[in-house]
Amino acid sequence: MSRAAFTRYVALGDSITEGLCDAAPGHPAGWLGWADRLAAILDGDARLAGHPFEFANLAVRGRRIGDVVSDQIPRALTLRPDLVSVMVGGNDLMSPAADPDALAERLDTGIRSLRAAGATVLLANLFDPQFAFFLKPFRGRAAVFNANVWSIARETESIVLDVWGVREFQDGAMWASDRVHLSAGGHRLLAAKAAHTLGVPYAEIASRSTPETPTPPPEPLPLRTWLRVYAIPWVGRRLRHISAGDGIDAKQPVPCPVGAQH
Repeated sequence: MSRAAFTRYVALGDSITEGLCDAAPGHPAGWLGWADRLAAILDGDARLAGHPFEFANLAVRGRRIGDVVSDQIPRALTLRPDLVSVMVGGNDLMSPAADPDALAERLDTGIRSLRAAGATVLLANLFDPQFAFFLKPFRGRAAVFNANVWSIARETESIVLDVWGVREFQDGAMWASDRVHLSAGGHRLLAAKAAHTLGVPYAEIASRSTPETPTPPPEPLPLRTWLRVYAIPWVGRRLRHISAGDGIDAKQPVPCPVGAQH
C-alpha cells in the first residue's frame, strides 16, 4: 500500500507537546519536544518523496481540552494542514470534578472539525499514570477517557497514538525531575513511536539522526525537595485558578521549514 508523505504538520496540546523539559540544543531557553522531533522525521520523509514540508506547534503549557477545541483547532484550520496531532486531557483529569466522558465528548467535536477539513489526525491517548505515585489515583478516569479516545478515533477515522500501551514509559528515566513531563529520552521515544504509528518505516533511525549531546536521565529528587520545587507551587496555582501557561502564546504559530523554528 502506498503512503503519501505529509507536507504541513500542526501540533496541538499542552506542555508535553510544547516540549517542556527537552532543551533545544544551542538554545538553552527553548524547548524541543516530541512533536518537533516528529516534524524532523517527517521532514526527512517528505524530502525523500520530493515534497516541501512545514511545521507549526500551537501547544502551550497548562492548556485543557476546552482550550484546544475553542482556540487551537480553529487556528490550526486556518493553516490548512494535512496532518494534525492532538495530545491533551491530562490537565483536565486532575481536576476533582473531572468527567472523562464529558471531556471526551468535547474533544470529539474538535476532532470532527479537523477531519471534516480533510486533515489526517494523530490523536494521542493518555499515559498510564502508574509511573508516579501521586498520579495513580487518576488511573481509573484516565482509562475511561482513553476508551473514549479509541471510540472517537474509530468514528472519525483518526489514527491513535497509543502512549498508554508503551511500557517503556513506566521507566523513571523517561520522565523529568518533576515526574510530570517527559525527559529528553522520553520525547525521543515518543517521536519515534508517533512516526511508526504514521507508517514511517525508518522512524527510530531518523529520530537519532539529529546530532545532539546525550542527556543523562534525571536524578531522582528527595520527596521533600520535589514537594517544595514542584508539587506545592502546582497546588498553589490550582487553588488560585491560574495556569503556568497564562500569558504565553504558541512557540511556533506560523508553519515554516523544520530548523527555522528556534
